[in-house]
Amino acid sequence: MLEPFFFALGMANNAFLIFVFLTRRNRIALLRKIGWAYFLLAIPAIYAIFLVQQEQKTIRYTIFLAIFLAFLVIEALYDWILKIPFRETMNWKQLAPYVALYISMNYGFVVMVWRHYSRIGGIIMLGLFVVQIVANIVTHPRSAVGKR
Repeated sequence: MLEPFFFALGMANNAFLIFVFLTRRNRIALLRKIGWAYFLLAIPAIYAIFLVQQEQKTIRYTIFLAIFLAFLVIEALYDWILKIPFRETMNWKQLAPYVALYISMNYGFVVMVWRHYSRIGGIIMLGLFVVQIVANIVTHPRSAVGKR
């Protein structure tokens, strides 16, 4: 039961992030109203950790789920609680842990699905990650460094 649940969580994560990236350029007010819903993915992630223990699966699931939860925490802290404009200011002390968790979290969803669920599922996750990256790059706020 864990593997399909993990796959569904990864799909939901990708769908949310693609939506966020595509929405932030032209509909930021909408994103400010409903963006908090992304953090609800913490609930199935915590449940998945219990499934890992119950089904006695590899500790790697717990590690990647913890990375995902850490990403949700840093996202909530930076964007919703402290409202730090780290993307615009390019403060590497703030940006580095965020980007590291973002990449690690996405890597975990691709690799764990690919290795332990299905190759096709892993390819789907990889494809969605590529779409997510493209959407992120295309709609990313301009940095203060790049402005003239």
